[in-house]
Amino acid sequence: MESILLYDTTLRDGTQGEKINFTAQDKLKIARKLDELGIHYIEGGWPGASAKDWEFFQMAAKEPFEHARMAAFGSTHKNGVAPKDDVHLKAILESAAQVGTVVGKSWDLHVNKILGVPMEENLEMIRNSVAYLKDNGIEVHYDAEHFFDGYKENPEYAAQTIEAAVKGGADAVVLCDTNGGALPHEIEEIIRDISAVIEKTADRPMHIGIHTHNDSNLAVANSITAVRAGATVVQGTINGYGERCGNADLTSIIPILKLKMGHPCVSDENLAKLQKVSLFVSETANMTPVNSRPFVGKSAFTHKGGLHVDAIMKESRSYEHIDPELVGNKRRVLISDMAGKGNIKYKARELGFPVDENGYDYAEIVNTVKRLEQEGYQYDVADGSLRILMEKLTDQFKPCFDLESFRVTVEKEKDRPCYSNALIKINVDGIEEITAAEGHGPVSALDNSLRKALNNVYRNVLDPVHLVDFKVRVLDGRGGTGSKVRVLIDSRDEEAIWSTIGVSEDIIEASWQALADSFQYKLAKVTNGSD
Repeated sequence: MESILLYDTTLRDGTQGEKINFTAQDKLKIARKLDELGIHYIEGGWPGASAKDWEFFQMAAKEPFEHARMAAFGSTHKNGVAPKDDVHLKAILESAAQVGTVVGKSWDLHVNKILGVPMEENLEMIRNSVAYLKDNGIEVHYDAEHFFDGYKENPEYAAQTIEAAVKGGADAVVLCDTNGGALPHEIEEIIRDISAVIEKTADRPMHIGIHTHNDSNLAVANSITAVRAGATVVQGTINGYGERCGNADLTSIIPILKLKMGHPCVSDENLAKLQKVSLFVSETANMTPVNSRPFVGKSAFTHKGGLHVDAIMKESRSYEHIDPELVGNKRRVLISDMAGKGNIKYKARELGFPVDENGYDYAEIVNTVKRLEQEGYQYDVADGSLRILMEKLTDQFKPCFDLESFRVTVEKEKDRPCYSNALIKINVDGIEEITAAEGHGPVSALDNSLRKALNNVYRNVLDPVHLVDFKVRVLDGRGGTGSKVRVLIDSRDEEAIWSTIGVSEDIIEASWQALADSFQYKLAKVTNGSD
């Protein structure tokens, strides 16, 4: 089976996504992770258009990448400017990247109305730009922008733009569904047509690449279809980040290619790093991970219904299309009012609790969970609190700290935003810790104060832990401002995300319950040596 080359454009096209902004140092960290994953090409950015991207390439040139070749992006030379004088082409060469990726117009609409040059002149710009980079001794990929739209409206001209790149000496011609509107059957038909054009034009082996966007929710499907039609270079981004609806998601494409289609695009060892890379990129981008993301999402291999759990305990593939560990993920079983004994039995086994040996049976734990859920708890979305609850129910809970008391004050002064202070007293192994801290709100003040107290005992353990989501829900609004509320907190460190819950008529108390569980969960992992 032919190996497929993976081309990652997270650092360039991915940064066009809303709210995503990487520093040059961020890009270098991500590039290292992509190299460890086994990505073949890393597109670092547009050195001729961004000082930050230029800085990145200067740093990347000193990095000993093991797998990846660094690609610098740029456009064809301007009309009336010789390639050797074009700032974008010169920047590609001066970036010291091994690969130059040059984008050009394939749709006559863009040539006539956007670029505003004669159609024949556009062909010369493509051919000359590619030839200039090739003459300077680097690998060249040509990105045919809006290719599928262009081919559907004017197939003859779109094909001529590809011929121009081939004649210029391109090593790979990448067909781009820039607007994300193409359908899989169109992708397949057009790639087969262009393959025939390239075969007639080229006097050497060449790669055909695919670059898709997700505006029709088909970016992954279109990329896979392109491979079936003969594409051997697949462009995409980690987590599908990108402009509008995003780019093709490599966290789905990679396991599909390797596990379902038999293309050895990465090693088994590297494939198992996929979820960690996904989390690292989302963390660096300051984006909340999508739990439902296939393969790498927290919910991708999660089971809730009792019948499903009973089945996977007998035969995992009865409700799972792959082994989650192949992509670095893990199976999760949720405990809720829909849970049966099978859910509890699986969860106890997963968490290492000898339930029966402690005088508890599965039915009692099920009943306890269901009773608490009647009171407003929701353990299917709070695995961290569930673990602590099950430890308590099996006499295995060893608190890393005990609350003695806390006091929170909120002050508002004229022409100044509200600010909060928290004074907290906890007990750690018989030692009393009393600390105070400010915060932007009462929960922030509690968080800061508790961290301050715990850091006196657990040095630096909580430094990488931070809150990524905070949700409050009124459970029954008939009580007005005195109604019971549920607080859900998502916390994370460099390796994992966990969720905790609190329920009370007092929002501060509910927040404290969730916050305390979050820290208990993290500290227990460290002190037990499982982190």
